[in-house]
Amino acid sequence: MFSLRTKLSKFSRLLKTNIRPFACETQLRLNHEKTNTEEAEEVLKKRFEPRRGCLYVPGHDEQKLVKSLGFDADCFIYDCEDGVALNKKEKARTTIAKHLQTIKNDERIAVRINSVGSGFAESDLEVLFAGEVVPKTVFLPKVDSSHDIDWFTEKLGQYLKKKKEGFNVNLVIYVESAKALLDLKDIIDRALELSEFNLFNLEALVFGSDDFCASIGANRTKDAKEILMARQQIVLTAKAYGLQAIDIVYIDYKDLEGLKEQALEGANMGYTGKQAIHPSQLPIIQEAFTPSEDKIKWAQELIKLYNEHQESGTGAFVFRGQMIDKPLLLQAKNIIDTAHNIRSSFIEKED
Repeated sequence: MFSLRTKLSKFSRLLKTNIRPFACETQLRLNHEKTNTEEAEEVLKKRFEPRRGCLYVPGHDEQKLVKSLGFDADCFIYDCEDGVALNKKEKARTTIAKHLQTIKNDERIAVRINSVGSGFAESDLEVLFAGEVVPKTVFLPKVDSSHDIDWFTEKLGQYLKKKKEGFNVNLVIYVESAKALLDLKDIIDRALELSEFNLFNLEALVFGSDDFCASIGANRTKDAKEILMARQQIVLTAKAYGLQAIDIVYIDYKDLEGLKEQALEGANMGYTGKQAIHPSQLPIIQEAFTPSEDKIKWAQELIKLYNEHQESGTGAFVFRGQMIDKPLLLQAKNIIDTAHNIRSSFIEKED
């Protein structure tokens, strides 16, 4: 196994020569082909961290950082970026770093650093990764090209030098512009290539809809029809690469009915979670992205009957008034897998 120093040296040469020797198919095989084996399934179980409700917490507000962990959410995003004024950037990164030292092994905590192009990102990484307890998950905003991934990998490697060998972070990237959407495949391919250096694991995509609307000159509306195509394209791309997809913010935090409608819409599209800007949004979001007991029961019964019919050689059959074939079986398995992955206490994963 290569040391981190050796990996960084190889990475530096890679950037200078602009050669991409690592085929992304390697990571894709890990995500897809090997899922037929019990060993690979166990690896995927350990790797998956649910991100249904993702609550932003302003990093400069120590009181809110402390209070946040009392809420029921899968992910708390300690924010150095949009939720923090320019004159509070330094305070945000130092406050978060200090707060992290009081918390041990809480996988729910993530940090959104500033974008590569902001001029603040390197200082964020330097401060956040200086302590004994460092972020396990980094949300990287405004990723417009694969060059942003190159920069992040190089800088992260520098600040992980002093950490124990094998430590890496989970990486979540934002799609927030027309350019990012058009270049998304190249961005993901590059991230998967560079993940071979074992500095990070690419985990998810986030749709930053407000910045996206600004980039195309669209007016943001409650029903979000103006970004429907982009919303679908992002979840489609995420699922093609085996990544989680985190849906848009519902800005009117007092309109809980509207939030519920949009959250269910996102879940039906295939999104696995949703951003939250207020704690009151969390219960609705968490529920929307959790399979109901009725759905789980339907899926369990369907899978059981399907297996029985396969053994008897009868093929397609009728279940609860529906003709059941392979596509519906896959939908049922998705429900069971989702329930398993979010650690539902009332279900055991079917084979």
